[in-house]
Amino acid sequence: MHKAKHSKFILKDIELIVYDFDGVMTDNRVILREDGLESVIVNRSDGLAVGIIKNRGILQMILSKEQNKVVETRARKLGIPVLKGIDNKKETLIAYCTEKNISLANVVYIGNDINDIEAMGIVAYPICPSDAYEEVKSVSKLVLDAPGGAGVVRELLKYIKKTP
Repeated sequence: MHKAKHSKFILKDIELIVYDFDGVMTDNRVILREDGLESVIVNRSDGLAVGIIKNRGILQMILSKEQNKVVETRARKLGIPVLKGIDNKKETLIAYCTEKNISLANVVYIGNDINDIEAMGIVAYPICPSDAYEEVKSVSKLVLDAPGGAGVVRELLKYIKKTP
């Protein structure tokens, strides 16, 4: 169920976009080797979109409960900050925005699971992929067409109003 008509939904005056990692930048699956090493698959079009958004002057970050190094590696490749191993995303996001002098009224949060709901509830633009859990869809202002790991950030880009 889409909360907003896609054609009319516009993100403006955005200062920060926060991404959950698993289920947003990935399809929520992990490859686990017998030696314990984990790998995920990410979408290159999301990487391109992160770069375009960065060039528009919008800050971005990954906020993840996951502690695996794969999150850090992806964030480093994208050139955006990451806070990983976070249990209370809401409090962490409030502290981050306070420290950076960012208004929550100018924040997008893209999440997919129940541990994202509290943080999504304090931002102006809670958004989720199409395969997010129903509880997350119910608090989202926009449910994207893309499922997690299949170009979520790339699709988000079309809703960001270009500033002159």
